[in-house]
Amino acid sequence: MDAEHNRRHVVAVARAAFAADGLDLPVHEIARRAGLGVATVYRHFPSRQDLVGAVLAEQVAVCRAQMRAALDDPDPWRALRGTVHRFAEGQVRDRGLNGALLGSHPAGAAFAGQRRAQARRLEQLVERARSAGGVRPELSVEDVRIGLRAIASFRAGSPESAAAAVRRLADLLVAGMARPHP
Repeated sequence: MDAEHNRRHVVAVARAAFAADGLDLPVHEIARRAGLGVATVYRHFPSRQDLVGAVLAEQVAVCRAQMRAALDDPDPWRALRGTVHRFAEGQVRDRGLNGALLGSHPAGAAFAGQRRAQARRLEQLVERARSAGGVRPELSVEDVRIGLRAIASFRAGSPESAAAAVRRLADLLVAGMARPHP
């Protein structure tokens, strides 16, 4: 394998491992799951923090691209609804990464500026949906944030039951945001 392939492979394996098991997973476990030696991982990422930072930066880039796509959607209600559902899916799939980015994990501190930018984009998304009449007129961005925090904080037994419960919670949030039909 060439060096760039190894680097991408390590990031992909670390992303999946951190998403499932949290950021405290040791580098030797990442190396084992990647089928590489620990020295190979450290050649690409001189410190554990470098690896964590690369994985979180990739996660932030994905979230930013998703929000930009939502803002480009000509249907503001569909865009907001899709954003809530993508957020919920991400909470199930990427819990360990999102916990760092949305919580108080020290590794997430480097992304505070990006979090603020995403918060502004969410405000735009909610305002667009409200202006277009797709949501309840009294819906505020804070209402949406409360719903997203509820989704992010939800814990359930098995991964399967958590996925089903988070999807249901997202559906309830979306139903509560929608403008009632006469």
